[in-house]
Amino acid sequence: MPVLSNRNSSTELPRWFLIALAAAWILPGLVGHEPWKPDEAYSFGLVYHILQTGDWIVPTLAGEPFMEKPPLFYLTAALFAKLFSGVLPLHDGARLATGFYMALALFATALTARELYGRVTTAVLALLACLGLAPLAHLLITDMALLAGLALGLYGFALGLRRNIVGGLCLGTGAGIAFLAKGLIGPGLLGLVVLLLPTLSPAWRKRAYFQSLAAAAVAALPWLLVWPIALYLRSPELFMTWLWDNNLGRFLGFGRLGPRNDEPFFYVYTLLWFAWPSWLLAAWTLWSGGPAGLKRPSTLLPLAALATMLAVLSVAADGREVYALPLLLPLALLAAPALGTLPRVVATGLYGLGIVAFFIVAAGLWFAWAATEYGLPAALAAALAEQQPGYTPATGFGAVAIAVFYSIGGVAALYATRRFSERSLIAWVLTTALLLGLAMTILLPWLDTGKAYRGVFTSLKQALPTSYRCVAGDGLGEPQRAMLDYYAGIRTHRVGVSPVTSCDLLLLQEKVDEPRQLDGRDWELLWRGARPGDAKELFRLFRRR
Repeated sequence: MPVLSNRNSSTELPRWFLIALAAAWILPGLVGHEPWKPDEAYSFGLVYHILQTGDWIVPTLAGEPFMEKPPLFYLTAALFAKLFSGVLPLHDGARLATGFYMALALFATALTARELYGRVTTAVLALLACLGLAPLAHLLITDMALLAGLALGLYGFALGLRRNIVGGLCLGTGAGIAFLAKGLIGPGLLGLVVLLLPTLSPAWRKRAYFQSLAAAAVAALPWLLVWPIALYLRSPELFMTWLWDNNLGRFLGFGRLGPRNDEPFFYVYTLLWFAWPSWLLAAWTLWSGGPAGLKRPSTLLPLAALATMLAVLSVAADGREVYALPLLLPLALLAAPALGTLPRVVATGLYGLGIVAFFIVAAGLWFAWAATEYGLPAALAAALAEQQPGYTPATGFGAVAIAVFYSIGGVAALYATRRFSERSLIAWVLTTALLLGLAMTILLPWLDTGKAYRGVFTSLKQALPTSYRCVAGDGLGEPQRAMLDYYAGIRTHRVGVSPVTSCDLLLLQEKVDEPRQLDGRDWELLWRGARPGDAKELFRLFRRR
């Protein structure tokens, strides 16, 4: 089938500029800070186990099996951590895996847009411009591998219209990556799209489409079978815990493992800011195309993916903003052709809002830095100090230099691209890139103070007696147990879970305003601590008398 093109007559943005912009967007925050609570902390705990033991079959957190997700992202992060261990701390090296999968998602999105529309820039810009993507795409979370797998799967659908076997191989590989990233949800979403497309268009009712699906099945089988079989051979019980509790149970709700999704339109409301401004362009594509436009495969493919993902996520028992990440892929593809037909007044307004947002972000973050470092302006300094009372000014010259580069470079890029047709999206991408560039340089020490556990657990390690049998733990969450293992080398035996009852040390995690009362005749308080300015978590270490 010929490529469906909707080329804009204006000059396309230079490819080198798009690559440079994507790099400037991806890099900030990948290195330079500790694993942050909650998701980064426990994720790195699973990576740390692979680094220590080489075992990737059973995901393990602080000595206990943790069967929430398959191991692909953790294994990739461990490989990056090992590769860069000579120049980066382990957690920083591991976080490079996030940048790798984000780059893969962008590349697959660009290829998909080229197949559907004949150009790549607008779809990539539409994805990078999404406000909700920026903070999540720089964290050590498995959702980035899921995003990359789904992006590759969508490319397989698009390519399959022209090269059915190669497209099928890409579809199967994307489904496999998505599966080994977060379980059944990824291939389930792609599988529903497989079933939906033939009902929408004759383009997917041809023999070539089913040949493409056969190739996809062949490509997906190794990803779908190798790890589950290895896990089952190791432990049938852990295999069932993963399959039943953490896949079906989490989705249907009987596992009660995640935050409840009690709002049926949660993701619709979330996308209003999470996918801004791409959802606006996607809506215009659907509106301006009319009934005829909805029949084009170039519109049907991302629309079918969007409808499927939104429906599945909305009926799932769990709901979090991070789960909305896959929705950004079809929205970015639907947004791609919109700039060529967008009314001038709307395009100009979107561009103007982007410029205003850029300068508001620049002014706000530079003022915040001045407040944290020099106490000016005083009102802002007081507000920020209240949130992080333990912070002491620690911004280095290099961080300030990078922040200046991002600020000046952003203004220069705004000026240089003012005549390109993609300028409306470029302004928003530059805004999110500036937000990342400043927050992860001049404000990074301030952010790290309240999100990291190194200080409190290093202090705990120093307070440990010279000899003890073991440490029992009560109330500790997965992030805290993971960071205890990493920073202090402590693997607690959880009260109520571990059969060990003879531990002579007890570590409690409590609410600051609700400390537990232990019998002083049995327990002696050795240490207490909390993260600087943390008004919620309190840690206390006791020794059995």
